[in-house]
Amino acid sequence: MTEVLFLADFSVIKPDPGLIFWTSLIFILVWVILGRMAFGPIQNALQRREQDIQNALDEARKARQEMANLKAENEELLKQAQEERAAILKEAKEAKNSIIEEARNQAKEEYRRIVTDAKEAIENQRMAMIVDLKNQLGVISIDIAEKILHKELKGDKQQEQFVRTLVDEIKLN
Repeated sequence: MTEVLFLADFSVIKPDPGLIFWTSLIFILVWVILGRMAFGPIQNALQRREQDIQNALDEARKARQEMANLKAENEELLKQAQEERAAILKEAKEAKNSIIEEARNQAKEEYRRIVTDAKEAIENQRMAMIVDLKNQLGVISIDIAEKILHKELKGDKQQEQFVRTLVDEIKLN
C-alpha cells in the first residue's frame, strides 16, 4: 500500500519540492555536461562554419571583382584590337590608293613616251621620205635636163659654147 500511497500522492499539477530539487539538479548537471561536451564543440563547429561561409563569400566577392576586372580588360583589348584593325585597314587602303596612283602615273608616263617615240619615228620617216623625194626629183631633173641638153646641143660647137657659158657663170658666182 505504500506504493499506492506514493502513487496517490503524486500529482502533476502539484509537484513535490524534493522532485523539483532533484529534477532541477539533474537538469543543471546535464546542462553543464552538455555545455562542456556538446555545446562547446557545436559552437566551435558553428563558428568554423560561419568563418568558412564568410571566407567563401569573400572569395566569391574577390572572384566577382576579378571577373569584372578581366571583363574590363577584355573590353579594352577588344577596343584596342578594333582600333588596330581600323588603322591597318586605313593603311591598306592608303597603300592601295598609292599603288593605283603610282601605276596610273607610270602608265601615263609610258603613254607619253610611246607617243613621243611614235611622233619622232613618224617625223623621221617623213624626213626620210622628203629626202628620198628630193633625191628622186633631183635624179629625174638631171635626167630631164640631160635629155633636153642632148636634144638642144646636137653639135660639138654648140656644146663647147654652152660649157664655156656655164663656166663663166660659175666664175661670176
